[in-house]
Amino acid sequence: MLSEARQSKIVNLVNENRSMTIQMLMKELDTSESTIRRDLNELDAQGRIEKVYGGAIAKDITFSRRDESVNFRKEQNKDSKIAIAKYAASLINDDDFVYLDAGTTTELMIPFIMAKNATFVTNGFSHARKLSEAGFLTYILGGEIKFPTEAVVGEEAILTLFKYHFTKGFWGSNGVTPSGGFSTPDVKEALVKQMSMNRTRERYVLCDATKFSQISCVTFADFSDATVITSSLGDDSQGYRSYNNVIEVKD
Repeated sequence: MLSEARQSKIVNLVNENRSMTIQMLMKELDTSESTIRRDLNELDAQGRIEKVYGGAIAKDITFSRRDESVNFRKEQNKDSKIAIAKYAASLINDDDFVYLDAGTTTELMIPFIMAKNATFVTNGFSHARKLSEAGFLTYILGGEIKFPTEAVVGEEAILTLFKYHFTKGFWGSNGVTPSGGFSTPDVKEALVKQMSMNRTRERYVLCDATKFSQISCVTFADFSDATVITSSLGDDSQGYRSYNNVIEVKD
């Protein structure tokens, strides 16, 4: 295949799927890694796609490389987050053993949880305090404290997760795309999200509609690995409503 035709194919694939990894492009085009990398560099320089670590994303996708502070994120899209949190909390039953990921939307679930006999494990230290104050049996993971997201991360947290089997779990995500999955900027936090999700039977990712068509540095789960609870998708130009694992909650 001539380079021009191959690069046009790359652009089409990236735009159709919103993001593509180098490995995916190698398979689709039956060509070498070095060729794909060279093409991505040229296409990025031409402004036709955006080259990111390990692949490329469509130009209209936002790529985030760092976490904002909790205090900043608490005020963003607050009404949408409350609606999502209220719906998510209604899914918890008395006999559930629940993993609650650190994050502003998962934290907003706590006042709405009616299942008083549910048990919780969390890596959010503010979550642990609020759950305990509300009378829930609560366990917090040990490990390194990550201040910007008020999360416990690191090897000790991951090792602790091996002993648990959760009935339900709720996670936040910085970015959501069908091809890029659920992503976050920090490797350590991504690994805790990934391990906790692997130990859970029913998985829910909570994110307002602004997180769609965004991608961060590290994918912690495939798009099909969890049910997404989100706010109103508006005109939904990217067709997220067509996916059967997306629940749209009206603000």
